[in-house]
Amino acid sequence: MRVSLQRVAEASIIVLNELGTPDPTFDMTQIGPGLMLTVEVEPDDDEDTLARMAHRVLTLRCFDGPRGKLSLSVQEMRGEILSIPQPLTTLERPATGRPRPVSQDADDEHANLVWIRFNEALRSGGVPVREGRFGAHMRVGSVADGPLLVRL
Repeated sequence: MRVSLQRVAEASIIVLNELGTPDPTFDMTQIGPGLMLTVEVEPDDDEDTLARMAHRVLTLRCFDGPRGKLSLSVQEMRGEILSIPQPLTTLERPATGRPRPVSQDADDEHANLVWIRFNEALRSGGVPVREGRFGAHMRVGSVADGPLLVRL
């Protein structure tokens, strides 16, 4: 599992339909101060992997507090999380031409299940978690707070 997290003042997500317009079956999702996560699931990810990664996200001290810079976790500052599933990608580097991203996604059913369980593990830490939609085209907006971007 790969998780990129960004500290945000606010973030939102809209799921788009085939026409590129907002999907009426999905309400726009927003968070206030907290973390925006992009989550890539690998084929060998299991319950131990997602529990360990959820703990790392919940306890990472990446917010300023009364004890100084980077002294609070998202749990301690009572922030929110926006979790966005992302296909597992690597960069193909051909001998000539430009590098291009190549999707190496795990089995969709496995990846979706692991992502859902990961979000549940985050919620069990007492942090509100909002989600995108697995496999959908989404429009993501955020106001970075920092900048602070970490890859776990």
